[in-house]
Amino acid sequence: MLDVTVIEDPEAAAVSLDPIRARLLAELAAGPASAAMLAGKVGLPRQKVNYHLKALERHGLVELAGERRKGNVTERLMRATAASYVISPLALASVQPDPDRFRDQLSARWLLALGARLVRDVGSLITGAAKARKRLATYALDGEVRFASAAERAAFIEELTVGVSALIRKYDAPGAEGGRDHRIVVAVHPTVKPPSATPEATEIPELNP
Repeated sequence: MLDVTVIEDPEAAAVSLDPIRARLLAELAAGPASAAMLAGKVGLPRQKVNYHLKALERHGLVELAGERRKGNVTERLMRATAASYVISPLALASVQPDPDRFRDQLSARWLLALGARLVRDVGSLITGAAKARKRLATYALDGEVRFASAAERAAFIEELTVGVSALIRKYDAPGAEGGRDHRIVVAVHPTVKPPSATPEATEIPELNP
């Protein structure tokens, strides 16, 4: 089972978003189960669960984990193909966000468009690497920082921009034979606190300095 997989097919995305099928995916991510085992957990007849499982299997969201005999019946044990799923913007190709339409470094919506493109591109790269049976070289940095003031945040953004821009200029080799282009995305946004956090912690800070 994969840790996470990206859904690019529109029909597969629609199947995964069905509430009952999403519940079945969650149950099967926890471990293999048969339609009869799942029926009691989701409150549906076994035949109905089988119908939903076949739809999920048809789109590669669940797979056969094994079979077992129970009386005169052979039960199919199914499992989820991943512990979690991400729907790529390719599933809505005609209306997917395009960050190249406008560039506003202080726009939360532009940041969202960049994030959507990141999901789309990395999802496609994962699919291609899996088909070619090759490893995919990526890197990510994740962290949190508390700014004492809007001015401190603005100063941080300025230093970050200067530093990353200098690194890009230093290592960019557009004419290098055999080189490979890489995309760099750096984002800064307020931390989203869990629902159980205190009202003070969930207060949304100002987005712009």
